[in-house]
Amino acid sequence: MIYSLDKLKEMADGDEDFILSVITVFLEEVPQDLEDLEKAIQEGDYENTYKLAHKIKPNVDLLGMEQTRAIALEIETLGKNAENKDQIEARFPMLKKDIQQVISELGKDFDV
Repeated sequence: MIYSLDKLKEMADGDEDFILSVITVFLEEVPQDLEDLEKAIQEGDYENTYKLAHKIKPNVDLLGMEQTRAIALEIETLGKNAENKDQIEARFPMLKKDIQQVISELGKDFDV
């Protein structure tokens, strides 16, 4: 398991509906954000690469995905400069793999 609900549980303070709503939002929004990020990278759209990585970062952070958050931060930072295309393309597959794995795990763990 590459996610942890510890941070989310601390924020929720026992509110299980809050936890489920955050997970539901993650499952609804992040796959599309990831797809849009991949497209932005392929098209060399660095402004959107930066914006989408920035948008993904807090979502993975809430689920305790520290390594994934670090990769999103790197892509966000690298997205500020078109010269970093190769580095962005090298990091994206790990981000995608981690997020897809968590989407699958959350779907099973929470039956959503």
